[in-house]
Parts: sequence; structure tokens; C-alpha cells
Amino acid sequence: MGRQESRRAANARKRMSRRPSRLGTPAGSTAKPDRVADPDAGFPGLLRQVWRRAERTEDLRAALDVLLTLDGHVPADVQLRALNSAQEAALTALRGADDADGSLDAGGADSAGGADAPGDRVADAAVAADVVFVGEVGLAANGRVALRVPGGRPLDPRDLVGGVRRVPYDRAALDAYRRELGRVRERNAARAADCRAWLAGQGTEGRRALLDQALEAAVRTAPFVLYQEDTQYTNFRERNTLTGKTLWPGHPDCALGALRDLPLDLWTDQDTQLVVCLTLLIRSAGFGRVEEANGTQLTVDHVAYTLERVRRAYAAVPGVAPVPAAASHRVADLDRLAVALRERRREVSGHAQLYREIHGALMHKVERVAAAPGPAARAREDAVAAHLRARLPLSGRTLADLGRDLAAAPGWLAAPHGAFGTGLESLVHETVAASADAFAADFAMSRGMRSLPDLVRALRGENWAAICDWDITHFFCCVVPRPEAAAHFGGSRAALADAAWAMSSRMSYNSWHFVAGNLPREPEVVARDHFVPPVIPDVAYFSDQHHHGHVNNNVRFSVRSPQPVEVDGRRFDGFMDLRLLRCAGEPFGEQDVLAAHRVSGFVARATSLAAALVAAGTGLEVTAFDSDWHWTAVTGTGPAAPGALAGPDRRAS
Repeated sequence: MGRQESRRAANARKRMSRRPSRLGTPAGSTAKPDRVADPDAGFPGLLRQVWRRAERTEDLRAALDVLLTLDGHVPADVQLRALNSAQEAALTALRGADDADGSLDAGGADSAGGADAPGDRVADAAVAADVVFVGEVGLAANGRVALRVPGGRPLDPRDLVGGVRRVPYDRAALDAYRRELGRVRERNAARAADCRAWLAGQGTEGRRALLDQALEAAVRTAPFVLYQEDTQYTNFRERNTLTGKTLWPGHPDCALGALRDLPLDLWTDQDTQLVVCLTLLIRSAGFGRVEEANGTQLTVDHVAYTLERVRRAYAAVPGVAPVPAAASHRVADLDRLAVALRERRREVSGHAQLYREIHGALMHKVERVAAAPGPAARAREDAVAAHLRARLPLSGRTLADLGRDLAAAPGWLAAPHGAFGTGLESLVHETVAASADAFAADFAMSRGMRSLPDLVRALRGENWAAICDWDITHFFCCVVPRPEAAAHFGGSRAALADAAWAMSSRMSYNSWHFVAGNLPREPEVVARDHFVPPVIPDVAYFSDQHHHGHVNNNVRFSVRSPQPVEVDGRRFDGFMDLRLLRCAGEPFGEQDVLAAHRVSGFVARATSLAAALVAAGTGLEVTAFDSDWHWTAVTGTGPAAPGALAGPDRRAS
């Protein structure tokens, strides 16, 4: 974009800090960090809090409920599906459950309440005189409930967050455990044999194609952690066993890659079920469905549960013919169901809004079908529309009306407007600012590409390598915090500006990360690190657990609404989005998701209209929303003096 920068100038620029409060100073030159990370922040701190609560709870049943829900942070059914076979049998025996198909979560709760909490047998066992074995319950460092089952070794304290609670087994509980364990083992053996037979039917090349698909999913999706008994499969940090950010494609330690040339009879039962279950999930909705198994045992029965939950949700949508239930949990029947659900999903999307819930503590996602917009959603939308009517040259009562008015005369998007060099920048900023107020968000933001002309030229020249070579400075994100958000950053507007810029940089990275997923699968595109672009909105609970940026900047609750944009005849999924963040207080809800999706749709329409102007020969560059802009917009002052945070913050609220 613009005149080519010299290498010397580029290197000098890269050595300077881009943090708003540090502009003009060399990066990394401060004597001490602005703030020190709280040792109780994030996931380790949450687990310590959970264990302290469980430890203080007198009733064992209530303590287990605290552990299963991580003290109200995740749905209990996720933790129940994380248990291995022996633990599943033990908890079922202690609960006194009569679960005919062996699925702990059949009919279980989908909210972080206590509907799946253990029954009275657990409490009774604590006072039983006829104790024949004393087990243990604890909380593992990965967030899973740990159980010492009858005959098992004591739990290893090195794997636990705290200590253990004793779980006495009377004769009745022990007999129930033996019966249940036998049933679970028999069922698992049958499932493994069925998976092996189904894979054998795919042939050597068919199995390789399935492995390639699963490997692509591991590389192109957000982090996931899956289990097969006590074997962990993950592309997330530290002990990676799948290709991802740590293990490069073709790495010999990748569990999936190691199977490619291995005869099927040498595959373990765990690897066999892993490949089959990943295939079923991907066939039902693409790579994103894999994250709906995050933190759980990836078994055929649990996949069947997920598919049935989806089937019932789709069947409840008016005007959509229901998909028949699977005849059984055999792989062939589930495969037919998965394919049918993927086909029906497109139809459902035309009748209702799909979105995902994200439970940040375990990175677990659940696809939902939203109800119709109600008064709450309409009130949010009306507030944004009123703000835009007052500040932009648009008329209309609703966002749809404003969008039609804009489409009738879009030329001002490329002309200066207000304090901005283009109307598009002004529209993005005003929409984001209106959203922060209308949704009572601490931060609101929207991202995009700085030079639509560069993109149009590259597309017309099929210069995919050029697009892949662009760095995050070719993208932007406008972040607007409400003044009240400074309370979460020590009352400092300077710290608030730094947080806003950190979010802007990360969102620019997301644009960079998604754009290549819309390009043809040429060698330079395949080689470029990228994720499959998101296509449905999501709402996240307790996101301040694993992601370092979320932990550092108090990103607890959020809504994300990605939208496609058309550029010179090519659709770019996830080209922009609207994000809303709260650092504390109440989480966002479904009606917020619906309203946010309408707002992001308005910005996406404006961006597509701007791209059409560019395709017709109009110049349009986004130059706002850099570090200087965020400092001025947040603090209300001119550019920051070098080292603005080195002394007391004179700009504090």
C-alpha cells in the first residue's frame, strides 16, 4: 500500500514499541513491566478456587457437583463425558443410576447446574458401616474430575490441583460397580470392533483420505483436547499429540500422521475410534463440529449423543422436515445421520439463526438454534440504528432500512466524513461506538482490511502469494471501550488504551489468519498458516481462562458475529466481525447474539458496497485505527509522550 518502505526504515519501525503508552520508545526497553501477572488469574486459579470450594463442602454429593461444573463455570454433562470407562462405571454405581445404554449424559443437563449431579447413593456411602473399599475423588490439573476406582491405585498428587476426598464403597456399591464395569467394557469392545470393520471397508486409500481430512482439521481449527480412555489427543500447547501449532505437518509424533502407512490391524482401539469419531463429526458440520467434543471422551456413543442433540434441535425448527434418528449406534447408521444433518443444516440456516455457546474453561462448544428475536434484541438494534441516524447521512428506522438507504447512494463511503478520511471508517467507528453503549459492553470492536484496492488487484491477477504474504498491518480493527471499562484496569485510561490496542492487534491477526481460508488451494495457500473462516456467531462464557490475551485483558464474556463480504465477485467468509466484551458482571445471552448479528450484517453490507466501488475504479484506503488513533480516542489527548506509563498516570479517570 502506497510507496515502498526501505528495509532500513522498516527494521527501525519494527524495533519501536507500538503500544500506545510506549510510542517513541524502543520495544522492550522499560525497566519493569507495567503490571505483573496475577498467579491466581486464568485456569490454574479457577481450579484452585474450585477445589477449595469442593474441599469445604461437607456433603460429598454437593462437592461432586462443584467439581463436575467447575463451580458453575461449565455444564456438568461435559465433565461426565470426560470420564474414562472405569470412572464412568464407578460414578454410575455410586449414583445408583440404571442407565441402559451406558451413556451417562442421556437426557442430562445442558446448563451448568446440578441436574447431572450424583444421587443419594454417594451421600449414603459416606456413612455406610459395611465399607469394603475406600476410593478417592480429586481435581486434575487439566480440569477433569479424577476418581480412584475400586482396585485402582491412589491418585497421584502430582496430577492434582489439591488433595483428595475419600469415597467409601459399601458392598452394594461395589457390586453395582462390577456389573457396570463389565457392561461398559463389553460395549466398548463392540464399538471398537465395529469401528475397525467400518474402516476396513473404506480400503487403504479411503482410510488415508480420512486421515488427511482429520489432519487438516487439526491444523485449520482452534485448539481442541480429546480423550480416548487415558490417552489424550490435542493440538493445544505443551504435550501435543496432533499436528497443530507445535507439531509441524508430517511430524513423527503426530498420532494421526503415524497411522497413514500403518496396517489397520496394528492400529490401537483408541486410534481406531479417534479416526472414526472425527470423521463422523466433520461429516455432520465441517471442522468446527470437532470443538463440540472438546474436553470429553471421543467415543462413538458420545458422538451419537451429540448428533442426536443436533437432530432434535433441527427438527424443532418450523418449516424444516426432521431428519430420522439413527437406527443404532453402529458407525454406518451414524454416518448416514451425520451426512443427513450436514445437508439439513443448510436448510435450517435459512429458517433460524445457528450460533455456538463456548464454555471457556474447557474450550467446549455447543451448537444452538436461536429462537426468534424478541424485545431485548429489537431494543439493542433500535439503539444502534438511532445512533447511526444521528451521525451518518442515512435515514431509516431499522438497520435494514439504513442498509437500503446506503445501497441507494454508497458513494460517500469513499469520501471524507467527519474526522475520518473515508465514510467507511466513520461508519465502522460509529457502529462500534453505538454497539458498546447499546449492549452495555466494556469493549466493542470490528475488523477488516485496510486496502480493498490492493485486494481487488491481487484477485484479478490471481496473485494468491501476494495475499498470503501480507502481514497484520494490512488489516485493521477499530476498538471502542466505554469509559467505565477503565475500572477494570486500575482506573487508568492509559492502561485502557493499551488494552484496546492489544485487542486491535489480535483482531488484525485474526483477519490475517482467516483470509487465506477463502483462497484456492494453491501450494502457497496450503502452506500458509490459516484457520477455516468462521460463519456463525458465538457467545462465550468465562473466556479469561486459557488465552493469554484474554487473561491479561479481562475478557470474560463475549459475543462474536462474523460476516462474509463480497469482493470483486468472490465471497470472503469471516472477512469482518463485530465483537462485544464484558470484563465482569452478567454474561451475554441469545438475544444479544441475534442483535449483534444484525449489526455486524450492516457493517458487512457497507464493506461489500465499498468493495464494489473499488472494483469500479474508486480509491479507498483505511488509515485510521492504528496505535496513535486508539490512544487519542481512548484518552482524549494527543499522541502519547514516550513512556507515558513510566510514572504516575496523569490521565487516570
